[in-house]
Amino acid sequence: MKSTDVVLCEARPLGFLQRFYLVEIVKGLVVTLRHFLGNLFFRKYTVTVEWPEVKREYSDRMRGRHVILTKEDGSPRCVACYMCETACPAECIYIEAEEDPTSTVEWEKKPKVFTIDLLRCVFCGFCVDACPKEAIIMTRLHEMAFASREEAVIGLDTLLVTGPVEKLDLGYRPYYGKSSPPIRLPIPVKAAPPAEG
Repeated sequence: MKSTDVVLCEARPLGFLQRFYLVEIVKGLVVTLRHFLGNLFFRKYTVTVEWPEVKREYSDRMRGRHVILTKEDGSPRCVACYMCETACPAECIYIEAEEDPTSTVEWEKKPKVFTIDLLRCVFCGFCVDACPKEAIIMTRLHEMAFASREEAVIGLDTLLVTGPVEKLDLGYRPYYGKSSPPIRLPIPVKAAPPAEG
């Protein structure tokens, strides 16, 4: 390295008042007092939302509390495929499957136990992306308070949502815009074009 590449800067010596930092402290106090009085009388600098009287508006993609949608007959749309449990990075989802006796398809499963530990959940939405039946989605409900750890573990009784989905405050789900209709079986197949010959 050449000596011409290095530039040495000598710091100016501090004055008498600067050594005690009195001027800088007074300048900082003036800024603090200006903001305090401006917010106290005119609400000029405030960014605070007066919750719960005023609710903040969140994005349509807000990742809040989970819900499991139901079919028309009231049974859960979930088929206990374990994909959401596998995709969960926090390992907060626990599923036990059982055979669905009302199913018309052989070996159809339904969740016997489906719990989510909301204290471990990071609300990433991977479970929603992994679900092939669009059974689990996230609402925009984010105001959750628990008195104990046991209250934070929610099961099927809390997760299941019956009734019209349009009335829910839906948040993150894999398909935006118009909601896609649920997958119906048998899946329609296009007819093959007639063979030329």
